[in-house]
Amino acid sequence: METGGSLVQAIRKPTLTPKAIIHQKFGSKASYTVEEVEEPTQNGCPGLAILQKGPCLYRCSLELPDFTVVSGSFKKKKDAEQSAAQIALEKLGINLSSDNPTAEEAWRELIARVKYIFSNEFLSALHPLSSHFKAALRRVGDLNASVPASVIAICDGKLNNLCKIINPTVESHPLLVLSYIMRAAAGLPELVVSAEGQLSIWRKDPYPPNVIESSISQQSDVAESITTTAIYIPCSPEKAVEPVILNISSTGYYLDVIGQILGLSDANMVLISRTIGKASSETRLYFAAPKSYPLDMSSDLLNAKVVPFGGPLNAKASSLCGQDIYGDSILASIGYTWKGQDIFHEDVTLQSYYRMLISKIPSGVYKLSREAILAAELPLTFTTKTNWKGSFPREILSSFCRQYRLLEPVFCVSSIPLKASSELSRSNNKPEVSESAEQEREYANENESVDVDPKLAVLGSSFTCEVKIYAKCQDLILECAPDVLYKKQNDAVQSASLKVLSWLNAYLKDTYMSLEKEKQLANVFDIKFYRQIFFKEVVKCLSVCNCQHNETLGGKEPELNGVVENDASYINIEGTDSGLCPSNGSLLCVCYSVSLVTKGELQKELLESIEEFEFEMGTGAVIPCLEAVVSQMSVGQSACFYTELPPEDLVLAAAKDLANALAFLTSPCCLEYSIILLQVTEPPEDRMEQALFNPPLSKQRVEYAVQHIKEFCATSLVDFGCGSGSLLESLLEYPTSLETIAGVDISQKSLSRAAKVLHSKLVMKSDFDAPCRSIKSAILFDGSITDFDSRLCEFDLATCLEVIEHMEEEQASLFGDIVLSSFRPRILIVSTPNYEYNVVLQKSNLTSHEDDPEEKIQSQSCKFRNHDHKFEWTREQFQHWASELAVRHKYRVEFSGVGGAVDLEPGFASQIAVFRRVFLPEDDDSLKDENSASELGKPIQELLSTTIKMRLDNRSRSMNNTTIFYRWKSI
Repeated sequence: METGGSLVQAIRKPTLTPKAIIHQKFGSKASYTVEEVEEPTQNGCPGLAILQKGPCLYRCSLELPDFTVVSGSFKKKKDAEQSAAQIALEKLGINLSSDNPTAEEAWRELIARVKYIFSNEFLSALHPLSSHFKAALRRVGDLNASVPASVIAICDGKLNNLCKIINPTVESHPLLVLSYIMRAAAGLPELVVSAEGQLSIWRKDPYPPNVIESSISQQSDVAESITTTAIYIPCSPEKAVEPVILNISSTGYYLDVIGQILGLSDANMVLISRTIGKASSETRLYFAAPKSYPLDMSSDLLNAKVVPFGGPLNAKASSLCGQDIYGDSILASIGYTWKGQDIFHEDVTLQSYYRMLISKIPSGVYKLSREAILAAELPLTFTTKTNWKGSFPREILSSFCRQYRLLEPVFCVSSIPLKASSELSRSNNKPEVSESAEQEREYANENESVDVDPKLAVLGSSFTCEVKIYAKCQDLILECAPDVLYKKQNDAVQSASLKVLSWLNAYLKDTYMSLEKEKQLANVFDIKFYRQIFFKEVVKCLSVCNCQHNETLGGKEPELNGVVENDASYINIEGTDSGLCPSNGSLLCVCYSVSLVTKGELQKELLESIEEFEFEMGTGAVIPCLEAVVSQMSVGQSACFYTELPPEDLVLAAAKDLANALAFLTSPCCLEYSIILLQVTEPPEDRMEQALFNPPLSKQRVEYAVQHIKEFCATSLVDFGCGSGSLLESLLEYPTSLETIAGVDISQKSLSRAAKVLHSKLVMKSDFDAPCRSIKSAILFDGSITDFDSRLCEFDLATCLEVIEHMEEEQASLFGDIVLSSFRPRILIVSTPNYEYNVVLQKSNLTSHEDDPEEKIQSQSCKFRNHDHKFEWTREQFQHWASELAVRHKYRVEFSGVGGAVDLEPGFASQIAVFRRVFLPEDDDSLKDENSASELGKPIQELLSTTIKMRLDNRSRSMNNTTIFYRWKSI
């Protein structure tokens, strides 16, 4: 579903919000009161007494002089306020669509706004611009009471909005606002004066003394002088960026000081850029206008053009603010704010300048969020909130859009029901985005959550996410539509955001790549972008200094497969081998420091150090050389290695002492990394497998079982070691011949979860086409799979997937004997990890031996896949165990597996034995123990009878001619 087209047409022209119109008409007489409300939430599991808290909602009450209105409930406070304002406008008979001014009306309002700004009333108003007016009154000589037009342009948002209505290109050319302000001032000869060719305005008649005294009395006592640090950015690329000191007296005007540093006799000719960084920041660039600034007074208002500058373009400065900056400039954080009458100022250091520079690339934003500029990298994959460190991909993408003056990214999330997601997974087709309003939501705000049909959420729907980015003028710049399905909507959003960031990262480092490589890069990240608009809105501010960014932020050119050669040298690892080593998916904690070291003289300058730094192995979350060295270490060991210098901007952004760092960089030097591996947290087995297999091994094992169910038309299945019911739950997604499913496990906690899951699936199968509609009963048993119970006899098919390795080897053999001799299923499917495949999962090296196989096994350095595994067998050991069982109990056994291939070393990742019964035993002595078994078979708890009873309405319920029983019995 395309969400951009109508959006473009709807807000192509800037409009006033309902709240803004209420403020225009009532000002402080309009009072908003927002309160949090609670609304009842429908329980997703009927019959379960589980409290479910709904989303936090807000309601707003708007009180006006004549009446009061109350909004509905909204997730955001601002939406509730806007709704209340909208209701009030409707009561007042004000139609928003008819109140949007035309260009001619906006021009008249612009003149009225300039007139108000120079009124007596405005001078005493609490407004950043009024503080500039008061400071201008302290200027001496001909500059007294003279206000620079550039100050009016940047401080008054209403003027800017009116100019955008008059001419939408103002968004791309902010200095065009100056032309409109000067033109408006020329239309008020009775109030203000403006000299031709200059960029300043002053009142024709001085302010009355009482107005001046009143405004000055509002200001608090200030220090005699203010000293703050700024950065001087020369236009010439050969000249160095350096700090300058701004000394501003209490009776002076800070723009006059900046003008003097820029070599201007008239500070009114100082132009001011947009804010850099956060919207509330006062960090801006100051630069000189041409000596004669032509304002094209004869051009039509709607066709006004930006006047080209005569001076050279300042590439370094332009890259910071995404706006053309000409000549030398000063980067300073100073100005007046809404918070008070006093001047605000903050030091801008060389380090902060370099940090601003690297933040123009997504990987730079991530490095800064982790405070690990020389160690961290933007990861290749999103690995859930638990293991993701630093700013989340969605936050970084929103930050990137704000930096480049783009609209907030739009996220279109689609919910795919179980049946559809299963079919898509099997067919490998790209999922189509549903047009249902209940299944797709646009993300308009960084912290907004996705609304999804609660029924679909209960059913465990999969999610996909499409990302679109628009320019301020509403042109679509790029879109990313991955065809990957995720179980959680947040994972879909974050992963799609990361794809966009990874593409931006690679593209902005090489904007002159060939069209063939450009196309290949876009295909890798599922990106479709509109080249002309992208270059205009994003690349323009970087293209003028593209070489600098290639050197500064690129380092090595990123490989499309995420593999980068290790560039570390002189590795020295110290300490005894503890045996606890990292593997892919492990969560590592290291202590590290990075220093500049001169070659030969052994002088050091510390750049960056962190005592505890966490990252996940194998996700690209750190620079490749650091991960390569850590992979060779064990917990407690330390390492030291050297690398060539990275781009200079990264070094200076990380340096604690810029002067010393710059001195080192003038001579041959390199980086020294010192690392201590503090801790390794083993990765969950399923996450390690998911990193290498698509679909995951767990999904492949389910489909393997489904294949045998269909092949033998099995009507009953029991899962030994069912745990929390993942296999049984997955089987409900497939249309099969199964009528009865059962699970056995020793963990009551796991069985509780399995009961809830099966309940939510089966009671929702009202759809006649639901895959699980043939299921008539689902039974869960609490007990050990090595104990006998007659109720588990004669099932068509039994499964035991990835269970036996959690038992001692003797218990695994006992289980095999009990199942094949007593329960006697027609088919038994047993799977277990192939230990030999761990070399692939953990990227270890197995020693090659041609001697005793047992000696070979003992010499292998691979770890088990899970800390709870009691053993992991090789292919030979597994086949020996299964073959003996089959012969002993008159079964035939076949070997297969999933993940990998039988004819390629080291075989399958998960090895499988399929036992097939060849004949029924003539005697069945096991059934003689039925009476003794029944004593153990007493129900320990009827499901949902008190706390988690699973029998609907305390009895069986018939749905679609299918009786569903939920029983929990003890073996």
